[in-house]
Amino acid sequence: MSVAASSVPGASQVRRPAAPRPSARPADLGIDPDELPDGLVVADEHGRVVCFNRAAERITAVPAGAALGQPLEKALPLEDLEGRRWWQLTDPYGGLAIRNRQPERNLLLPGGREVLVSARYVRDEPTGPVRRLVVSLRDTEARRRTERSHAELIATVAHELRSPLTSVKGFTATLLAKWERFTDDQKRLMLETVDADADRVTRLIAELLDISRIDSGRLELRRQPVDMGAAVSRHIQAYVAAGQSAERFLLRVGQPLPSLWADPDKVDQVLSNLIENAVRHGEGTVTIDVTPAASPREGEDTGTSVTVSDEGTGIPEESMNRVFTRFWRGSKRGGTGLGLYIVKGIVEAHGGTITVGRAPGGGAEFRFTLPVAAPAYLA
Repeated sequence: MSVAASSVPGASQVRRPAAPRPSARPADLGIDPDELPDGLVVADEHGRVVCFNRAAERITAVPAGAALGQPLEKALPLEDLEGRRWWQLTDPYGGLAIRNRQPERNLLLPGGREVLVSARYVRDEPTGPVRRLVVSLRDTEARRRTERSHAELIATVAHELRSPLTSVKGFTATLLAKWERFTDDQKRLMLETVDADADRVTRLIAELLDISRIDSGRLELRRQPVDMGAAVSRHIQAYVAAGQSAERFLLRVGQPLPSLWADPDKVDQVLSNLIENAVRHGEGTVTIDVTPAASPREGEDTGTSVTVSDEGTGIPEESMNRVFTRFWRGSKRGGTGLGLYIVKGIVEAHGGTITVGRAPGGGAEFRFTLPVAAPAYLA
């Protein structure tokens, strides 16, 4: 008669040794340290540099030949932001035996150049002596550009919000305090101004949300069949109803257009921005061409292209590469300078492309192309 292991006294206390965790070093994977994107500096058990890769050379401006074999504090003379020698301060070889890493922090190279440094202490035993010290270096320039961009965005938003909110506060406070002193026409004018400023704040908040979703890759698309010609026509009719001359717009739709699946609200946002720019900043006739085009997405033959052009002075050649960046406003002030950045993000989220150039009439020409993006069940 067999006896179950669980019925044997003490069986529950018997544990099999855990299998060792597989590990892979760069050398085991055939990776050259010079192929790593970050700077890599390795010191041996005596604190002398045994590895100094190409990225470390670029970041520190120190040749590998001059660093190899040198004491770590000499090859990599780092200081903290208060001017203290970093390796003397942390004492990786003689400090606490339970330490196994240094978290990433900003340190200074000779000359004041700032780098991001993290370190790993490699020990044969948990509290044994340090056998290797592995240091990772990263340039701070990309992070600084991101931080500057965020700071500029915050400053721009604060500035743009201040004006309409000041107006809203001023008019509402005045109306509440002196309601009886104003005529109906004066009250209507004040309330219309408050309403317009509230719309401006709402638009700005919507732009900020769009930028946040674009930057984080979380821009959601609700694809539906879209008639691009009809969508452009609706925008033109809205401008004509608002007082623009119908003669100023020329819509040309090439046939047959492929069946386009896109987010209609996002497409309207792109069209609204491009047509508004042509009307506000351009001159002469605003021409919108909707045509079939080669799809920008692999595996699809056709797409839909929309070209919006005017007959104004156009965009200077030296500014064309900055048109789709944040805060670009061109020669005329007005707006937040975020619209074309959002347009590019929406088009690219659809898998499309957008370009800017000079129109045949001399003005600006924006052209975006969207893939058909039909659902798989229609393929």
